[in-house]
Amino acid sequence: MKAIIQRVTNAKVILNDEIPVSISNGICVLVGFHKEDTLKDLEYIVKKILSVRLFTDDNNKKWQNSVMDKQLEVLIISQYTIYNGWKGNTPDFHKTMDGEKSQEFYTKLIDLAREMYDPEKVKDGVFGIYRQLYLENDGPVTFQIDSPPSCREEK
Repeated sequence: MKAIIQRVTNAKVILNDEIPVSISNGICVLVGFHKEDTLKDLEYIVKKILSVRLFTDDNNKKWQNSVMDKQLEVLIISQYTIYNGWKGNTPDFHKTMDGEKSQEFYTKLIDLAREMYDPEKVKDGVFGIYRQLYLENDGPVTFQIDSPPSCREEK
């Protein structure tokens, strides 16, 4: 499993000229599922998303607080293309989890994040449909997190 985490001052999803979800300060997370991911991958990624220290503390010291420490919002968006490979100049998605299973994993990821944090602060970026994402990256700060292969070893 892979997550791209961006520290944002705001982010929103636009779907058919409407904004079904938006956040202010916090993180926008794009998640992609590998075809061999397990529930251990989900748990690992959710814990990381919520605990990575991307924010300054009250003494203005950088990299000291997580999104939970600061009680900020989290927008999670499924991103099928994260696990692409290449065949020449053409994207190849043979490593990506299929749609039905991806939707199941995405729903579990949202549910787990809401269980581990404030459910009101975890926003669902709408699964599997064409949409636009607008965000204002703060910093800019962007990190990639991959679940370790050891999560997939026990099936």
